[in-house]
Amino acid sequence: MKEELSLEVEGKTVEEAIKKALVELKLPRRKVKIVVLSEEEKGLFGMPGAKPAKIRVSIKNEEKENT
Repeated sequence: MKEELSLEVEGKTVEEAIKKALVELKLPRRKVKIVVLSEEEKGLFGMPGAKPAKIRVSIKNEEKENT
């Protein structure tokens, strides 16, 4: 069984973190599995950046998809 490659990425929003991960892995979204570890938390008066969103992205195993 192959070990799954995963990457943890932070961003201002979940979408931004996903985009960063896809650029870093050079893969389309359909080729990865995304797990949201934590949503972003807004700062005082709704300002962004109090706590970034964090995700874990793993490359989907092609063998699993074809069976």
